[in-house]
Amino acid sequence: MPRDEVEAAYFALLRAREELDALRRYEQFLEAEARRLRRVRSEGEALAGEVDRRMRRGLAHTDAPLAQAITARLAAIDDERPRLPARLAAAEAFVAECEQEHAARRGGH
Repeated sequence: MPRDEVEAAYFALLRAREELDALRRYEQFLEAEARRLRRVRSEGEALAGEVDRRMRRGLAHTDAPLAQAITARLAAIDDERPRLPARLAAAEAFVAECEQEHAARRGGH
C-alpha cells in the first residue's frame, strides 16, 4: 500500500477522533450550561426576594428580558440535546470505520 494512502487514512482517523471529542465536550457543555442557567435563575429569584421591590426599581426593567433570554437559551439547549446521541453514535461509528481503514492500509503495507 502506498505510504500516502496510509498517511491519508491516519489523518482521517485523527480528524474523526477530534470530531468525536468535540461532540463529547459539546454534550458536557450543554449539560453544564443548562445547570448554570437554572442556577442563575433560582439564585436571582432568591436574591430579589430579600430586597424591597422599591429598591430594585432601577433594575426592574431588565427582569423580563433577562428571564426571556434565559428561557430562550434553555429552550435552545433542550432542542439541541436530543440530537446529540445520534450524532455521537455516528461519530463513534465513523471513528471505528477510520480505524479499520487505517489498520487495513497499514497491514497491506
